Amino acid sequence: MQTKDSVQYEFLSKPDYGFLKVQLKRDQAISVEASAMASMDTNIVMTTKMKGGILGGLKRTFAGESMFINTFTAQEGPGEICIAPGAPGDVEHYTLEQGKNLYLQSSTYLASSPSINVESKWGGWKGFFSGTGLFLIKLSGVGDVFFNAYGGIIEIPVENDYIIDTGYIVAFEDTLQYNVKFLGGLKTSLLGGEGLVCQFNGKGRVWIQTRKVAPFAWWLWPFRPKKSN
Repeated sequence: MQTKDSVQYEFLSKPDYGFLKVQLKRDQAISVEASAMASMDTNIVMTTKMKGGILGGLKRTFAGESMFINTFTAQEGPGEICIAPGAPGDVEHYTLEQGKNLYLQSSTYLASSPSINVESKWGGWKGFFSGTGLFLIKLSGVGDVFFNAYGGIIEIPVENDYIIDTGYIVAFEDTLQYNVKFLGGLKTSLLGGEGLVCQFNGKGRVWIQTRKVAPFAWWLWPFRPKKSN
């Protein structure tokens, strides 16, 4: 589905090092996460603002996002802009419709139509204890949304109940309810090494990433530089 303000886009280098190329019509714009612009035509002009004011900017910082969002507008003709996410992984597109919301995990927001409202949402203490941060990124409005992940992105249609490790969640639709809990109880989770999971209920879609940052960090730990005595 496309809206009247939908942009023409192309994904490159999927899924390992996803790269987004967007073609803007004259006077068309796209909002991009700070530091994600890789290249652009000379007729594209950038403006910067703190999303949601000071309070909203601080919330975005706690959520692992930049306080600022850059808006790029093609002036005096069409233009091309290339956008690169910070994490080595995939990128995906989602068309947001009126009356619906999309929730993103921290650091997965990449770009969106200027008509999309981007705000941080308190995730409750369950979000804190899950190790995924205090806030989710809530997107509302009508238009294009682009998000990224660490690793590849897999879309999962949920019909009733489904369980996902919190570290693998990228995005989910607001038609789903969720509850963070230990898998099989506290003792079983600690001994089994699985930790906390998120149980989704309802009907909607969830996007997960094929890699998790924490296990990779532990894998690298033995190879860290060591100070010799």
